[in-house]
Amino acid sequence: MVLAFSCVDKKSIELDFLVGTWKRENKELYEVWEKNKSSEINGHSFIIKDNKKTITETLVIKKIDNQFVYEATVPDQNEGITVQFTLNTEADSILSFENDKHDFPKKIQYRKINNNQIEVSVLGEEDNSFSYIQVRQLLKQ
Repeated sequence: MVLAFSCVDKKSIELDFLVGTWKRENKELYEVWEKNKSSEINGHSFIIKDNKKTITETLVIKKIDNQFVYEATVPDQNEGITVQFTLNTEADSILSFENDKHDFPKKIQYRKINNNQIEVSVLGEEDNSFSYIQVRQLLKQ
């Protein structure tokens, strides 16, 4: 007798909490994450100024060679070249995407506070780091 089990990747499930629209506390800065059919999570950051939406960064979380990779493309940084950060699977209770070779940031971390709040930490060397809270935005029907 052969038993087949459907194995769902634990980290994939943990990534799902990011899906949605998030607003940085006290600022008109947003981050949107959507899961697509290929199990990638596509995102972008944007600001709203003078009632105009401007995308400031495009993001993708996908699996490459059995590792989750966070790709960030910022038009006015790194000559518009996408920078990759690999998920540190040893980090517990946070999603820590890391690239020690990048000048800044070296780590981008997401910590779920609850279903409607996440803490984002953007870490560099020494004092070159910052964190902020994002609040889930409920879309109006």
